[in-house]
Amino acid sequence: MFILSAAAGAGGTGTMLPSLAMIVVMIAVCYFLLIRPENKRKKQAEEMRSSLKVGDEITTIGGIIGTICAVKEKSLVLETGADRVRIEFAKWAVSSKGTQATEEAVPEKSGKKDKKDKKEDK
Repeated sequence: MFILSAAAGAGGTGTMLPSLAMIVVMIAVCYFLLIRPENKRKKQAEEMRSSLKVGDEITTIGGIIGTICAVKEKSLVLETGADRVRIEFAKWAVSSKGTQATEEAVPEKSGKKDKKDKKEDK
């Protein structure tokens, strides 16, 4: 009995180091793959929003496209369309500078058939 407990005690401290190293590696991977790129995107968006000036064409998060008429500290006035409607938005609501010409389409699954198609094939 004494021999088994002595062997278990000596081996327990040696196996802790690889487990601890694996946890540190997992945290590092999460940082470099998830946290760091997100912080870069936030920083770029904040720089873009702080550099907005009168005359820039922007797209809001809601999809409204217009030209900036006035820039305030935390908001901006946007002029939309030919009827010259002016709307005030918070700066955080700006999605991109310039217009987005196309919407990113979700690819369809063309390999699979619907239940209707399967019945028609029979």
